[in-house]
Amino acid sequence: MTYRIHDVPVEGGFLRVGEWGPVDQVAPTVIAVHGITGSHLAWAWIAEAMPEVRVVAPDLRGRGRSAGLPGPYGMARHAADLEAVIDALDLPRAMLIGHSMGAFVAVVTASLYPDRFSEVLLVDGGLPLAVPADVSQEDLLHATLGPAVARLSMTFPDRAAYLEFWRKHPAFVSGWSQAVADFADYDLIGTEPQLRSSCSLEAVTQDSMDLFGGQFVPALPDGDAAVRQPVTLLTAPRGLLDQTPGLYSPSEVERWRAELPGVAIREVPDVNHYTIVMGAAGAGAIAREVRARGFGSRTAGQAADPPH
Repeated sequence: MTYRIHDVPVEGGFLRVGEWGPVDQVAPTVIAVHGITGSHLAWAWIAEAMPEVRVVAPDLRGRGRSAGLPGPYGMARHAADLEAVIDALDLPRAMLIGHSMGAFVAVVTASLYPDRFSEVLLVDGGLPLAVPADVSQEDLLHATLGPAVARLSMTFPDRAAYLEFWRKHPAFVSGWSQAVADFADYDLIGTEPQLRSSCSLEAVTQDSMDLFGGQFVPALPDGDAAVRQPVTLLTAPRGLLDQTPGLYSPSEVERWRAELPGVAIREVPDVNHYTIVMGAAGAGAIAREVRARGFGSRTAGQAADPPH
């Protein structure tokens, strides 16, 4: 498996894109979109779990090496950036996968550019999140994504301190690996002793407004602006801090099953919101879903090897 990077021209500058897998243009292609405070390296586990598949993953505007790109942000802006990636890299019709906020990006992108994608796989995201009771609009972001957002205002004296921050994160206490360390290390910018996350708080704040309640109309099968491709949602039973329930409670999952019967919803056992993509078990489940749809050469039931 090879890994390479591209800098794709988009409005306001260049979007950093990571790519794993075969170099040839005929390889099955997956376009993968990371979560609200992540980067393209969140997909390293999935790329290694299916090395025969071409995995193309950007750093979204306002994150990673795309952090310097200006706003406005929002799902439609990210969708336009993804179309620019497809054009610049001359990508074939692909499967579109999104995790967390990236799943919301995937829904909008598939709706706006339907001819670009054959399948849509949502990973613990993509359906509007429940608004907690008695939480104001101003407090909504911190009430729902608080630990992830708090990190964006912190500084760290050196790289070891940032790695220790992630090592103690409840999501990774039992699943720490070199791949998690690489993901964390990539996120750091600045100089010691004022290192910080590359993720823009402004971008996160603007983007989060598309994730809740009636502020985001699902463009899914049976929705108001239906996506034409087959759609599957994989959910995690545990949340951002490894707590239960996960991002979507069992009652919410049942409600969505009733409201959107065109979406296949399945739970991936024994993962949390992070490890459903950033861990061997989650990566294996996603790889099996991809292969079950004809992407890749292994059978859907074959276990994926964990990343090194």
